[in-house]
Amino acid sequence: MSQHNTITNPQEIYDVIIVGAGPVGLATAIGLRQRGIENILIIDQTRAFRPVGQVLDLLPNGLKALKELDANAYTAVKDNAIKLLSPPQSDHKKNAKTSPQWVYKNLQGQLIRSIPLGFDDWFKDYGEGRLSLAWFELQTTLRNLIPPETVKANHRCIHLVDEPENGCVRLECVSDGRFEDNPYAYWEENSTPANNSTQNIDNLPPKLISKTFRGKLIVGADGINSNVRQVIYKDTPYSVFAKPQYSGFAAITCRDIKDLPNQVQTQIVNTFLQDTFIATISNDCISENSPDVIEPRMMLFSRQPGQFGYVIHLPVTLESLQNKSGQDLIDLALQELEKADFPSSLKELVAISPPANIQQRPYYIHHTSNETDAGTITPAWSKERVVLVGDAAHGMPPFMAQGANQGLEDALAVVTIIANIAKQNYWHDIKAISQQFAQYEHLRRPFVAYIQAATLTRFPQTSNQQWHEYNQKVYTRDAKKIMDF
Repeated sequence: MSQHNTITNPQEIYDVIIVGAGPVGLATAIGLRQRGIENILIIDQTRAFRPVGQVLDLLPNGLKALKELDANAYTAVKDNAIKLLSPPQSDHKKNAKTSPQWVYKNLQGQLIRSIPLGFDDWFKDYGEGRLSLAWFELQTTLRNLIPPETVKANHRCIHLVDEPENGCVRLECVSDGRFEDNPYAYWEENSTPANNSTQNIDNLPPKLISKTFRGKLIVGADGINSNVRQVIYKDTPYSVFAKPQYSGFAAITCRDIKDLPNQVQTQIVNTFLQDTFIATISNDCISENSPDVIEPRMMLFSRQPGQFGYVIHLPVTLESLQNKSGQDLIDLALQELEKADFPSSLKELVAISPPANIQQRPYYIHHTSNETDAGTITPAWSKERVVLVGDAAHGMPPFMAQGANQGLEDALAVVTIIANIAKQNYWHDIKAISQQFAQYEHLRRPFVAYIQAATLTRFPQTSNQQWHEYNQKVYTRDAKKIMDF
């Protein structure tokens, strides 16, 4: 962050500015408001909130953190998720005594383990349940708990400037002047420009408007491609880690596959999807003969008879994905499945996939520590008045479904820290603020490092014993301990 001369007539200074209106940023804001810190602002670079993003699994540790942040937010998210996932009445009666299961099977269709998907099953085992809902639904549920004027879409953070004489940081943004400054623009009739442009704001469209805001503290919750992270790491020993690194893994996805030959459908259903709608298929996870070999995994699902979809997680190079057609990606997936000896029925499912429906997604990561020629470097998650949370600090692939859940744990920790700063009136004590944020990092980094190791090596899945130990370590923790500094 650069220095700036004293301003003679400063505009309003917020106590906290949160960059990023995703679930983690919004949960942070809700937690702050619940603790009486209401002079806050949330900005996001999206031009309008739209239904984007994948389905998220909120697991016991994340839900425990959300409940500690704000019990009303927890209830709203729980009620909305259960409402969205309620089966039709006929199905509900049919399955009233049976919780749906996510099964893990080997390539021969033998059961490795099954995981109940019902909220109550998880609550019984871990003291909190499990919910699934779309990223956008979670964002919307949380956003509806915050006054609309607190959230500003169409504001991209491009620079942070220290103003020590004013006890704050000046946040400089750009907005596309063709769009309404309205966080709910998605629901407004005139939310898009006359020419219906969908050009990305990174391309600097016409009517680019500069805006500034000032905050005593800045929370960077703007995702794995965090602009805040890039700004605070610039010209520091961490500059090489400003942007995320490719993790070595990617996903190839296809949905709505129909018209499979009846024989192939029957083989897939009878071998892998019997009595369930979702299964993860890989080499025998119970075998520990080659624990260091990372092989493809296929998440197979079928919510309607005769209609299938899959997500294949592959250890491939980034170059093998870039600028590839749908057919190229199908060929890549088939090549990897062939090397891993996947059964012919699953390979035929991939081969018949409509190329137009194929999507690819590289997975990136911010490692908690990085090996360089100079040794191990641990990129800091804060710099004076600025702190990173969620994917901006430690984004990782979604294999253990912990991205959002770890972000909610971060939110609780940072909210606790900021509430203490307010209670002790440390707003103008930069040394005390730095110490408080260092406590947050000291608490969170070791556990995130454990989660990242589990994600990248999948060691919990090498045996049922390790799977049990992982679940106990991650899910049974008391969220109140996150607040004990």
